Amino acid sequence: MKLFITGATGLIGRTYLRHYGDQHDVTVLTRNPEKARKTLGSGVRTVASLSEFDHFNEFDAVINLAGEPIAEKRWSDKQKQRIQQSRFRITEQLSALIQNSERPPKVFISGSAVGFYGRQGEQTVSETKGTPHDEFSHQLCKQWEQLANQAGSEHTRVCLLRTGIVLARLGGALERMAPPFKFGLGGPIGSGKQIMSWIHIHDMIAGIDFLLHHDECAGAYNFTAPTPVSNKVFSKTLGKVLHRPVIFRVPAFTMRLAFGEMADLLLTGQAVLPERLEQAGFTFKYRELEPALAQIYPR
Repeated sequence: MKLFITGATGLIGRTYLRHYGDQHDVTVLTRNPEKARKTLGSGVRTVASLSEFDHFNEFDAVINLAGEPIAEKRWSDKQKQRIQQSRFRITEQLSALIQNSERPPKVFISGSAVGFYGRQGEQTVSETKGTPHDEFSHQLCKQWEQLANQAGSEHTRVCLLRTGIVLARLGGALERMAPPFKFGLGGPIGSGKQIMSWIHIHDMIAGIDFLLHHDECAGAYNFTAPTPVSNKVFSKTLGKVLHRPVIFRVPAFTMRLAFGEMADLLLTGQAVLPERLEQAGFTFKYRELEPALAQIYPR
């Protein structure tokens, strides 16, 4: 299968290509082709700009994983705009290229996030259950998904990845969260009651490959394990797996002083269930948090 991938050097993209790349003819969009080839291997074709294309007739599938990290910096107006444009511009361009194709790709798999639902308290939500809370993360994901859906037609199905916290040893949220725990300084954030919807990197990339090959799949899919947990439970479980005590707590006001509005991502949450992915027949390898973390941090 001929694939076109954006965001290929990020955690999800590079892990996907490490496991499945040799099964496909891969072209990646990257601002640094030399670095991308070192990261992804010489077998991938690299392009530096979408302006090189008038259409996507040559590709069977497009996987769009590009986007400025959302939780690394305080949300100034400038940073919000950067987060939005890093997603909107490229997704709009990809949709236009698919629309301009006489033989368009059969599937467009495009990123989104559980932030689509906004803060939800402890009530579970799924693709068909719950009402999104209207805040920045919801507005961001809603517009992002709308732009991706413009690629849809009788020839091209669109799959949207509403991704939770991706757990992996190198890269992603866990790489930033784990160091304090390793020194016995980790603990819950704020009340610790906020729900964390997570997914192991293995299930993340296996789910993408599942959607790629199942022609009946289209629409939004929650990429989260079936067992979301509170921040308090997550913290205790991580401490247990790392064999470290969990006795500290990060006050909410400290997070708000440091990160402003962005701290709400860490202080609020949502219990998101992968209803449609499981109904489609996908089987999670890591359904429970402790085995997932134990695989990442073996004894």
